Amino acid sequence: MSIRTVMSILTSKYFDEDLKAAVEFCGASGAHLSAVVLCMGASPMMGEYNSLSTVWLEERQREIEELVKKAEEIKAYLSRTGLSYDVQDVYTEYAFAREDIAERALYADVVLVGRQACKDEELQKRVMDGALFRTPTPVIINRGGRPLSSTSKSIVLAWDSSDEASRAARQALDLLKTADCVYVTMIDPVSRERVNGEEPGADIASFLSRHGVKVQVDRVASGGNRADEILRQHATDVNADLIVMGYNHPRWQQTLFGGVTRNMIEQSSMPIFMAH
Repeated sequence: MSIRTVMSILTSKYFDEDLKAAVEFCGASGAHLSAVVLCMGASPMMGEYNSLSTVWLEERQREIEELVKKAEEIKAYLSRTGLSYDVQDVYTEYAFAREDIAERALYADVVLVGRQACKDEELQKRVMDGALFRTPTPVIINRGGRPLSSTSKSIVLAWDSSDEASRAARQALDLLKTADCVYVTMIDPVSRERVNGEEPGADIASFLSRHGVKVQVDRVASGGNRADEILRQHATDVNADLIVMGYNHPRWQQTLFGGVTRNMIEQSSMPIFMAH
């Protein structure tokens, strides 16, 4: 997948760091930046005689005016970058934020969520539910201080032979091709034809190699430790710039790999590329 449109989720409260990272990513990849600055308000409060609370109305108006002001600041900044860009200011309620995010993510190749946006846990949840579950668009989430690069030198591809892992690998191909090495990482793989094949990791390695990706297959024993801990440690050991993984965590049911990815999201300081 060629990355031509990048949607960056920005919180209206603080966004300078995330905006700068998105600009650098788009500048390096030659992509259009769609900056979506979000403010989530509370549901309407009712006053006497079943009328809207004047306090709620005044607070809503103040938040909208502040949002518009922040959007103008972002436009002014982007106008000096030379990038192709658009800026959307979105005022929404907590209950509808996931739909607003999903509607816009449909028209992006990837959604970026930086460290400042990640600090807003309610926003992060709605980005994951809106962009990742309701659209085919992958998400890159970066909770740490390491800058996101469009030309990573070392990438870990978490592989479990699932549809989601395959989709993540395909959607991240542009990024995988730029790496000096992609470490296809399997934890306690089972050598069975209908699971991982007789030689776990060989098939995905061959597929990626035909696309010009430099691949190394690493089969890692968990030793009884949690899979997400093993993945993070292995990524550190190979000095990875990015982790690519599928997210197969149905909202109605916990799965093993879903638990891994959720823990990775919450605890990793390394950028993670996820597809569902």
